[in-house]
Amino acid sequence: MVLSLVNGEVLAAEAAFDGLVVGAVTVEVQAEGFAPLVQFFAMEENTSAHLYLDLPDQLLHKVAAWRSGGAPKQVAFTPDGTELWVTQLVGDGVEAFAPRTGELLGSVSLPDGGSVEVIFNEAGTLAYVSQMETGSVYEIEVATREILRTLDGEGNWSKVMVLSSDEKTLWLSNWSSNDVSEIDLVTGEVRMRMRTVVTPRGLWVTPDNQRLYVAGFENGDIEMIDLVTRESTVIHRTGGAMRHLVGDDATGLLYASELGRDYVVVVDTATDEVEILAEVDNVPNTIDLSPDGRVLYVSSRGRNNPESYHLRGPEWGSIAVIDTATGAYLDAIIGGNQPTGLDVSPDGTMLAYSDFLDHRVTVYEIPSYEVLMAGNGGRWEAHLREIVK
Repeated sequence: MVLSLVNGEVLAAEAAFDGLVVGAVTVEVQAEGFAPLVQFFAMEENTSAHLYLDLPDQLLHKVAAWRSGGAPKQVAFTPDGTELWVTQLVGDGVEAFAPRTGELLGSVSLPDGGSVEVIFNEAGTLAYVSQMETGSVYEIEVATREILRTLDGEGNWSKVMVLSSDEKTLWLSNWSSNDVSEIDLVTGEVRMRMRTVVTPRGLWVTPDNQRLYVAGFENGDIEMIDLVTRESTVIHRTGGAMRHLVGDDATGLLYASELGRDYVVVVDTATDEVEILAEVDNVPNTIDLSPDGRVLYVSSRGRNNPESYHLRGPEWGSIAVIDTATGAYLDAIIGGNQPTGLDVSPDGTMLAYSDFLDHRVTVYEIPSYEVLMAGNGGRWEAHLREIVK
């Protein structure tokens, strides 16, 4: 069966919908100003679906969008990709959604405030959620949403976390106390707090757990801490605002978003040499890699409101899609007000981001690398003309 719709009206159908339709259904949707969409359904029961049309030349395809709790700061897929956890900076804690539908699957209420970041152990059985107001990390059982332990990081205004490869150590960046807490997950106690550059935020640890990289926001620093000797070196300083780090374990390449300079850099951790990978839109923040390391995704908030960045600004936010080998632009998405949280699903098929000031989460399907490479930049050039409100 084929059902065709143009501008929301049924144009043609090979069979009428008389009760339950069983079998293969092809839905073709068209609307002025958008790329046509063809969607296939195997109809075995009553089915409802929200279909989204993309703007012309968009390579990633929108599949879901929904309203979340207050100020969604980060989004993270569980390791099996079945859930998307969303932290609420202004709210009760964390929400878990079905990523392709936005169905609320459950939530975790945290005492004493909202949440900033969430990460998972490799098995997907445990989640770790940071809380700025208390400098705490909550260890949560994913299946039951039960808080198992509250870990006191002993620092101030805690944000980003990373786990050691054996998952026995957690490092936590403390924005206001200018240090990183090293927490022993066996005992739940802080082993030590390591002094860092000013306002540490992003973290990445090498797979051998020998070196910890820290993004310093105040002065645009990238700092390397030798975890054996505890000595540190600032390997790069921009004078801007280094925010987020993501590394490729296979290649040893580390990527960092420079919020104050509107670009992303790449670090060869074998030599600690730093190069600019690509310029992006105003105020880049969260970044993530495809599982194969070939594509970097960058969320940019857009130009700040002159009165306060807490207010909606004169530009829409955006998501840039960048080839890590060349720095070429592969696609771009116009987001809402201040896209902040960002994550790629473990299998590389979905991209999720949060619009911080709109209290909204959006999910896109990611095509193959070959499709991205053949897409002539997707909507990168077009989005530059549309980003100003």
